[in-house]
Amino acid sequence: MAAFEARKQRKHDKKQLGFPFSQEGLDRSHPYAARKRADDGFIPPDSTGHFHDPDLDEDLQSPNDPTLSGKVLILNGNYEPLAICNVQKAIILLYLHKAELVSAIRERSVRSTSSAMPFPSVVRLSNFVRVPFKKVILSRKNILRRDGHRCQYCGSASISLTVDHIMPRSRGGEDSWENLVSACLRCNNRKGSHTPDEAHMPLLKRPIRPNHVTFLRQYAGKIGKDWEPYLFM
Repeated sequence: MAAFEARKQRKHDKKQLGFPFSQEGLDRSHPYAARKRADDGFIPPDSTGHFHDPDLDEDLQSPNDPTLSGKVLILNGNYEPLAICNVQKAIILLYLHKAELVSAIRERSVRSTSSAMPFPSVVRLSNFVRVPFKKVILSRKNILRRDGHRCQYCGSASISLTVDHIMPRSRGGEDSWENLVSACLRCNNRKGSHTPDEAHMPLLKRPIRPNHVTFLRQYAGKIGKDWEPYLFM
């Protein structure tokens, strides 16, 4: 009963914002509807840890809505970058006083049938949220993301990328962030069981262990001046 009342209250709060969108009749079999919620708001949990708020479990409007398109940077209570969400979810945080506005886009505003508010760009949570699983998992997917989905030998963005050991496994190379890079099949086969120096195939950049801010920058794409102080500290 308590869960039902909480859900009813959240729906009431959303209606107060003037967004009449309803998910009734939404075809869940549609490819878009089957995407993870992280694709419509938050960075995937395997790259930044999991940030969860029950008031953000439901989407208000389609992300393709031109009036509310855009991304909002969420800062933790200590101003550390935490996640990226869409405008709708940032508005819910602000409306419920779970976050405060740090920066807004002056040229735009969010309007409902009865009120208007600044168009959020950066918001800060009112309370500090502990994220216990912030460590980035070493996986093929995250290595490709770290390297920008490009071969680190020739720079090609081949769809048949694989993961290469800089120091080959056959010679004692370990599975680590510093010893694994993205490589196309052609370069991987050419390098074989040699090191980059032996194969005369220099790396484009030295591989490093990424953190969640690295992936936030990649996900954000073009970064505005109001985001720079927090993503490039």
